[in-house]
Amino acid sequence: DLINDGFGVKSLFSCFVAEIDNQIVGMCLGYPRYSTWKGPTMHLEDLIVTKSQRGKGVGLALFSHFIKFSNKKGVRRIEWAVLDWNIDAINFYKSNGANVSREWRIAQMNELAIKNFINSNEDI
Repeated sequence: DLINDGFGVKSLFSCFVAEIDNQIVGMCLGYPRYSTWKGPTMHLEDLIVTKSQRGKGVGLALFSHFIKFSNKKGVRRIEWAVLDWNIDAINFYKSNGANVSREWRIAQMNELAIKNFINSNEDI
């Protein structure tokens, strides 16, 4: 699914990788969204760097590329989630101009919750 979803006829996301000596040491994956408040936006799903390459500019290079890519698409906002215990990531994002909000909470439904909701609300 990942290959078809990202690299098929209708790609659902964009993915960038960082390589050193033909080895992937980082990746950044995001996709378009739409906000009724802002218009076109992008969601940064993953920004991952191998432990051995952290602090060496790989994450910043990927982050910068994603922001520039998104800007060329005309987006009005880029959003992502960061776990509250991931202090290194929070500090990285803040040091690069991001606002890490304490006011917004992420709500999710996994596959089981989706099915349970549909089964419980069949007549709606």
